[in-house]
Amino acid sequence: MNTENPDCKHEAGLFKPVVNRNRCEGKADCVTACPYQVFTIGTLTPQERQGLSLIGRIKGYAHQWQQAFAINADACHACGLCVTACPEKAITLSRA
Repeated sequence: MNTENPDCKHEAGLFKPVVNRNRCEGKADCVTACPYQVFTIGTLTPQERQGLSLIGRIKGYAHQWQQAFAINADACHACGLCVTACPEKAITLSRA
């Protein structure tokens, strides 16, 4: 158990957040919820846009291609605050 934040279940680096690009709308709820500054909001590149489904492309266009990126994934303590904060259910935690 992590003693810095009682909500965090693991030491950093055991799990990593995975953002579903077809669901994320870049609302930044994960950015504000994460106590370890794992996320930032950025713009999908044209190459990243190519892998989206039709719904993902429509959402991306509507939100100016802004999405969450786990730029500091190694700092994730698997507390799950980002998962519950995301209104699109676009974040899951995966073993690193």
